[in-house]
Amino acid sequence: MGVVNCAAYSRKTGKRVAEMPIDQVSETLAADSDNFVWVGLHEPDAALMKLVQEEFGLHDLAVEDASRQYQRPKLEVYGDSLFVVVRTARLEQDDICFGITYIFLGARYILTIRQGASLSYSSVRHQCEHNNRLMRHGPGYVLHALLDFVVDNYFPVADDMGAHLHAIENEIFAESFKKPTIRHLYDLKTDMVKLRLAVTPLQDISSYLLNHPDEKLIPRAILPYYRDIHDHVLRILDAIEAQSEMLKVAMDVNMALVTVGQNEIVKRLASWAAILAIPTMIASFYGMNFDFMPELHWHFGYPVAMTVMLLGCLWLYRRLKRARWL
Repeated sequence: MGVVNCAAYSRKTGKRVAEMPIDQVSETLAADSDNFVWVGLHEPDAALMKLVQEEFGLHDLAVEDASRQYQRPKLEVYGDSLFVVVRTARLEQDDICFGITYIFLGARYILTIRQGASLSYSSVRHQCEHNNRLMRHGPGYVLHALLDFVVDNYFPVADDMGAHLHAIENEIFAESFKKPTIRHLYDLKTDMVKLRLAVTPLQDISSYLLNHPDEKLIPRAILPYYRDIHDHVLRILDAIEAQSEMLKVAMDVNMALVTVGQNEIVKRLASWAAILAIPTMIASFYGMNFDFMPELHWHFGYPVAMTVMLLGCLWLYRRLKRARWL
């Protein structure tokens, strides 16, 4: 935990020119006005944050925000620098882990601070160092590469949630109530809400970077690359919205099918209760123990009573069967 990487790059060549400790950043920048530095930190402590603030002249409020474990994604302007907060997401087996990255952008520096389950940006640094032409645009291009990496990692997460939803379709359309199915749908809904909260603010962030470019921070030559990020954000938001709607429909369909199944059970119980009511009524009528009752002393009274009960039950059973209650 602490400093992951600290290197200087030349705007003339786009290549890495030196590596240095944090406390020598200001000296490195002063030695050559064409250089800029890219510093990566991972869960720094208070002493390291204070040192970084002194080296780069960071605003107190931005540093205070970067010291917290959770912040809503946002972009803030502090004088001639930008402070960007993004939420990251990655798959760890079947679980979605969310982290947070704070980015400080100045004319001659870019500083990233990773907190929580955030992916390493070593692959982004490797990609940038192999693209000298674009690295000549300075920290503005590095910011694009970082945001593009964060946004592109949302797609596998959204695809995985869609795959989980399709995988339990048979359980969703089952007429019997299954508590694990409802729990699975609820967990998917929770993850989808978290992902939407992470992605939605990026629409405003990318829109701001496109419509309010600062030539010192983000050269106009790389605006098309930011437009590509904005397009990816809109695509992932559309995917999340579509899957959220499908998930809502799936939950409604599952509950409706369960309700229909319960109604069928109630109808069957009511039908058999009605059938049993016929012999119950006749038997209870002759069980009142009065001396004078119709056919009480008739030789065929018992067989006739049983026959009437049986015929009545069969007639009602047939009527209910035709009505599809049985």
